[in-house]
Amino acid sequence: MKLGFIGCGNMATALIGGILKKKLVPADQIIVSALHQETLAKAAETYGVRTTSSNCDVAEAEIVFLAVKPQFYEEVIREIRDCVTKRQVVVSIAPGKSIATITDWFGKDVKLVRTMPNTPAMVGEGVTAVCPSENVTKKELQKVLSLFQSCGTAEVMPERLLDAVVSVSGSSPAYVFMLIEAMADGAVRDGIPRAQAYRLAAQSVLGSAKMVLETGRHPGELKDMVCSPAGTTIEAVAALEAAGFRSAILAGMKACTDKTKRMA
Repeated sequence: MKLGFIGCGNMATALIGGILKKKLVPADQIIVSALHQETLAKAAETYGVRTTSSNCDVAEAEIVFLAVKPQFYEEVIREIRDCVTKRQVVVSIAPGKSIATITDWFGKDVKLVRTMPNTPAMVGEGVTAVCPSENVTKKELQKVLSLFQSCGTAEVMPERLLDAVVSVSGSSPAYVFMLIEAMADGAVRDGIPRAQAYRLAAQSVLGSAKMVLETGRHPGELKDMVCSPAGTTIEAVAALEAAGFRSAILAGMKACTDKTKRMA
């Protein structure tokens, strides 16, 4: 299986790293293109992959990842569309760009898998929503899923839900980082050294998320387990609710989803 990556930013390198770590594809079967020579040199040195300045060279791979910023999609697709055949699979990781829009830019039917990954893939804990076009076979879809599963989890979802996926997982690491930062600030205010505060806050978020995933219990039930009557935790929860904690998150997610829809 030969893989091609047009673009070599955070998501591309996270995927390449996971794929190589899981030994799904050897480095010499991966080719990468990028605008800047230093980016290509770093990819070659770090991962041992093949590099090129030609996007059309990459577009000859069995599975081609479009790993450039959404605003460059149309330009890149028009550059490579004559190089892509009906036998190949093209994987999009851009938010807001629908299967119909990307197909229109190609000017022909292509086997397209639209995805929405997130940055925790960089540490092997990503989550990716995957939506194939109708002409992608089950075998081809499974190959794409296995590639994303090399750096986290991947789930097949209908395209109508992908805009919502951006707000709940694609962009949400930013919300979580803000929460960790705020928790650490509070700890620093109470006298805990900052480096230690970040470790305590981050580990608490990690452990809490793991409890949700591994126990299968409702998050509200897990919250109630911590909230003793007249205790410290329920006092904090009450203060957060009074400050609009949950409504602020809901508003942020809606703003994210609405922005994604406008990018289509």
